[in-house]
Amino acid sequence: MNLDWLLGYNPVLLALFATLFTWFVTALGSSMVFFFKKINQKILNSMLGFAAGVMIAASFWSLLKPAIEMAEANGTTSWVPAVVGFLSGGAFLFLVDKILPHLHLGLSIDKAEGIKTTWQRSVLLVLAITLHNIPEGLAVGVAFGALANNPDAGMLAGAVALAIGIGLQNFPEGAAVSIPLRREGFSRLKAFSYGQLSGIVEPIAGVLGAYLVLTIEPILPYALSFAAGAMIFVVIEELIPESQIGNETDLSTVGAMLGFATMMLLDVALG
Repeated sequence: MNLDWLLGYNPVLLALFATLFTWFVTALGSSMVFFFKKINQKILNSMLGFAAGVMIAASFWSLLKPAIEMAEANGTTSWVPAVVGFLSGGAFLFLVDKILPHLHLGLSIDKAEGIKTTWQRSVLLVLAITLHNIPEGLAVGVAFGALANNPDAGMLAGAVALAIGIGLQNFPEGAAVSIPLRREGFSRLKAFSYGQLSGIVEPIAGVLGAYLVLTIEPILPYALSFAAGAMIFVVIEELIPESQIGNETDLSTVGAMLGFATMMLLDVALG
């Protein structure tokens, strides 16, 4: 696939279009509420496992690996930006996780995390997915922002692969928000609206990430690693535990393997 023609466009604009795509796929997943009132736990576990696999692979192939290569090319110690950025991304999500009220799928409202509030269960569920969409949008934005100082066809292909991979795993996330809301008594339209709304932060974070690396070029390897650390935090904190609900844990494991393989294939084949 020849993507060279995209190199002539502003990286921030490309980041916006890419994250609008990932938001659209979230909305597409949320639209499943118009066809189903509940989702089989086996299917949900498989989809969440797939999403976890995609994010783990993306964290290395599309973010950490390029960060290490950039540091080496700049003559700096290759592991420093990767380690510092990775841990900073995890620490940032850890702090947000402790502050922002949210509720993970499958848990009762008394298990809500963050600052205690009287917000409804539905709002807390949406905030949990919204929280974990921030690093996804940031990752895509930073990947496209990197093109400003290194307009390389391989890097462009990697950014496109990352956007496709994030989009693929956003489908089950959208369904995982809207369908439970429908089951709790929301109208189909309202459940869909809440579900797609959880993805609106991706274009915002994407544009912000792209703009920052354009403005402050030296932070690029750190920014890539930061996004990777934030995504791995989400995988371990949210996706893997949620995919293990019930007795069908083998399916979530198979889903994670397939998700990792799919993202690796996209990145290597396109890049």
